[in-house]
Amino acid sequence: MSEVVIFEELPSPSGHRIGIATLNRPQTLNGLSLEMCQALTQRLQTWKQDPTIAAILLRGAGDKVFCAGGDLHSLYRSMQQNTSGNPWENAYARQFFEVEYRLDHAIHTYPKPVICWGGGIVMGGGVGLMMGASHRVVTETTRFAMPEISIGLFPDVAGTWMLSRLPGGIGTFLALTGAQLGASDCLHLGLADHTCPAGGQEALLSALAAVSWSTDASAHAAQLDAVLRGLSTDLARAAGPLQQNFAMLREACHQSDFALVCETIAAWSTHPDPWLQRAARTFSTGAPSSARLAYTLLRRVRLMSLADVFREEYIVSLQCGVQGDFREGIRALLIDKDKSPKWNPGTHAQASAQWVERFFQTPWPIHTPHPLADL
Repeated sequence: MSEVVIFEELPSPSGHRIGIATLNRPQTLNGLSLEMCQALTQRLQTWKQDPTIAAILLRGAGDKVFCAGGDLHSLYRSMQQNTSGNPWENAYARQFFEVEYRLDHAIHTYPKPVICWGGGIVMGGGVGLMMGASHRVVTETTRFAMPEISIGLFPDVAGTWMLSRLPGGIGTFLALTGAQLGASDCLHLGLADHTCPAGGQEALLSALAAVSWSTDASAHAAQLDAVLRGLSTDLARAAGPLQQNFAMLREACHQSDFALVCETIAAWSTHPDPWLQRAARTFSTGAPSSARLAYTLLRRVRLMSLADVFREEYIVSLQCGVQGDFREGIRALLIDKDKSPKWNPGTHAQASAQWVERFFQTPWPIHTPHPLADL
C-alpha cells in the first residue's frame, strides 16, 4: 500500500535541508483523510525541532490538484452510524475535525517558512492547508474555492476567518457561491503570494537545493522570497473575473439583509458574465442552510482570533453532522451521485436567523473542556 503522504528531505550546500511533504491520494484528488492529517502533524513537529530543516514544501501528487478537500466518504459513514441525534456521539467526526484543525493551526503558527504549491484544484481542506503557509504559490491552473454550500457544510478549516477578513461582501459572495478563483484573483485578494508556471516545480526544487541557507534562521524567509521571485511569471497580470466585478460584488453582498443578498445573487443566473452565471447556479442549487450558516458565521467571527475561530468552527462542524444537510449533500454528490439533494430547510426564507442558532450550541457534556481549548 502506498504512503498517503510522501516525505522527503532535499539537501543544500550549507548543510540545511528542505522538508517536502507530498499529498499522495491522487485517485481522490488528494482529499485529506484522518491518516494524512496525523502523518503531516507528526512530521511537521519533527521538522520543527530539527535545526537543519530550513523550510517546508507542501505539494500534491499529480499535475492537476493540490488538495480538493476532506475525506467525505469516511465522514458520511460516521454520520450514518450515529443514530443518536447527538453530535458528540460521532467519535470519528470529533477526532477528524480536531486533528485537521490542529494541523491547520500548526501551519498558521509554524516557526519556519512553509511553501504551499497551490497548482490545480485547491478547495476546502486544501485551502485550510494553503492559507496557513507563509509562501503561497499559485499557477495558471489554480482553481481556488470554498464550495461547501454544495454539500451542506460551510467554509471551515478557518475558512470563515479568511473570508471574513476580505473586503466587505467579497467573503460572503465566495462562501455563498463557491466561486472559483484563478491566480490573478487570488493575488488580488491576498490569498496567494507568488505566481509560478504550472510546470515549475522541478525548477523550484533545483533552486532550493542550490541555496546556501543562512546560519541565522530568521533570514530563511527572505531567502525563500528571493528564490520565488526569481521563478515568478506575469501570468496573473490580467484581471480575473472577481476583479472585473469587484465593485458590484461588494455592493451586492455587503448587506445586513440576508434575503436581499440571496435575491441579488440568484438574479445573476442571466448575467452576461458566465463566471457570475455559474456562481448563481451553484448558489441556487446549494443548501439554504449552508448559505444562512456561512452568512451568520462570517459576521460572528470577524473580530475573533484565529484560535477562537477554529474553536467556533469545531462546534458548528459537529452540529452539521446531525442537522441533516451535510449528510444529504455528500449522499447526493458522492454516494448515490444523483445530484438531487433534498435540502431541509428547503428555502432561504425557512433558514432564518433564529433557526441557525442551533448550530452554535456546545455539543459536549457540561464541565467538559473544549477539545481545542489549548490552541
